[in-house]
Amino acid sequence: MNIPSELKYTKDHEWVKIEGDVATVGITDFAQSELGDIVYVEVETVDETLDAEEVFGTVEAVKTVSDLFLPLSGEIIEFNEALEDEPENVNSDPYGDGWMIKVKCSDLSEADSLLSADDYKALIGA
Repeated sequence: MNIPSELKYTKDHEWVKIEGDVATVGITDFAQSELGDIVYVEVETVDETLDAEEVFGTVEAVKTVSDLFLPLSGEIIEFNEALEDEPENVNSDPYGDGWMIKVKCSDLSEADSLLSADDYKALIGA
């Protein structure tokens, strides 16, 4: 199970990489393995400002559809458009080519409530 130590995590199995006031968000290796083959990623919230824990999109696998929850409040400034043609990138490279959105954070102190890699490992029993 790949759980990079430099990232932050949510109880909803999203990962967060913060650079300045922009956070890149995707789903974890654990989440993609639980979902199975991902066939579609939908994000229709670009240019919208959402609060932490609001739904920013969905990920569709062969057998299920799951909501994606925003880990930090802010404006969604970018969607990884490569996922429109290659949603399987979420399975093959969840922390790289499989990233989903970038968020301009409105309150970076919210990051203090995110999980560390060790906390996330404990959550999933890794």
